[in-house]
Amino acid sequence: MVEQLAMSIVWLLVLMIFCSGFASNGASTTNVSTRPDVVKLGAIFSFDTLIGKVAKVAIEAAVEDVNSDPSVLGGTKMKVTMQDSNYSGLLGLIEALRFMEEDTMAIIGPLNAVTAHILSHIANELLVPLVSFSVTDPTLSALQYPFFVRTVQNGLYQMAAIADMVDHYGWREVIALYVDDDHGRNGITALSNKLAEKRCRISYKAPLVLDSNRDSITDVLVKVALTESRIIVLHAYDSWGSLVFEVAKYLGMMGTGYVWIATTWLSTLIDTNSPLPSGTMDDMQGVLTLRMYTPDTELKRKFVSRWSNLTSGRTSKGPMGLNAYGLYAYDTVWLLAHAINAFFDQGGNLSFSNDSRLTQLRGGDLNLDALSIFNGGNLFLKNILQVNMTGVSGQIMFTPQKDLVHPALEIINAIGSGIRKVGYWSNFSGLSVVPPETLYTKAPNHSNSSDKLYGVVWPGQTTQKPRGWMSMTCSLGTA
Repeated sequence: MVEQLAMSIVWLLVLMIFCSGFASNGASTTNVSTRPDVVKLGAIFSFDTLIGKVAKVAIEAAVEDVNSDPSVLGGTKMKVTMQDSNYSGLLGLIEALRFMEEDTMAIIGPLNAVTAHILSHIANELLVPLVSFSVTDPTLSALQYPFFVRTVQNGLYQMAAIADMVDHYGWREVIALYVDDDHGRNGITALSNKLAEKRCRISYKAPLVLDSNRDSITDVLVKVALTESRIIVLHAYDSWGSLVFEVAKYLGMMGTGYVWIATTWLSTLIDTNSPLPSGTMDDMQGVLTLRMYTPDTELKRKFVSRWSNLTSGRTSKGPMGLNAYGLYAYDTVWLLAHAINAFFDQGGNLSFSNDSRLTQLRGGDLNLDALSIFNGGNLFLKNILQVNMTGVSGQIMFTPQKDLVHPALEIINAIGSGIRKVGYWSNFSGLSVVPPETLYTKAPNHSNSSDKLYGVVWPGQTTQKPRGWMSMTCSLGTA
């Protein structure tokens, strides 16, 4: 598997470079004491993914907007070089190393948790902030990764929202169906912890291989169907997640009695490729999914109105919708622009040092001896975490744990040819039918009232809440 190969090569490289404790010996230094004409940023992600193709447009638009306003950076221009990792953790690593040879202040990305874990260790040593608009893995908030910053909501919160939903409907056990990588495993661990707080639990864990196909999905779902619980949480990838519903429908697992809760991958698929083919929508009737909530502000509405022009002619498959990650990607560029401005205002120098110990690695295409430590990295990281701005995704401000303030999600029900909003969740007030920002001025209310969510049309086209389990004397395909 590509990721396993990438991990092996990565840790060999990391061991070679950093096992002795990477620190600057001042072998060579480049100093700029005044504002430079240009600051360099890198961006690494897969361009052909649902998130990546939207993010690429959003980042390009943000860079143009920043550079067209001289008041933002005091005349300095921002240059963002984007590289396609093409679904490969290994390519992501190589491109990151190349950026770090070229006096790069920060790297935007990557898209996935596996690559983020690897690059975060390198970012720590070279003092180059790694700023991701898409990686939600809760474990990356650990103190172990000081130079990893996420400009998207921590995935811990969507797992808290699912736990609240399970508790709200009176269910006690769920099945976790998830991709077996860092993103999936760490997300499900967070779900397990949040369910335990509600005295609920995961009764069965069903991992799926990273490159799942119909046969591997069928094998897993047959085992799931033989368990008692009928509450299934699907934490997958948009590239094949919808295939799970297609196979589940074939096996009779999308009928009355079943409950399917999909994480944000499904809302991303719907938002980006809307309208979905009728067959795809038919397969997911009654499914609940989450979407990261962004307030309906004038700034957001203006950007949404620009989107069709920004994406015109980009694909041969018709219009490309705007998903929440596109909003976070756009705001990431502005966040870095504000942090760069503050960095120079505080006397920060754009200087980089090479470590003389890397001369033994001279030669080869990677040119590892040219890797540079950002001397102002600690100050720049501090500036990033102190930004308080309003973007198209809402308020961009960090908690002491480096999470965005006011995390919130929408809860969506797939019905007919589209979707219907059934409520919201926020860490401030829990489940609600009222938009989160209207509740921030009121006292938190976590009561058990029945009006926390609007009615749901469940699988099987029923409005009656499923009981959540069935006797094992029932046969496969009945509920």
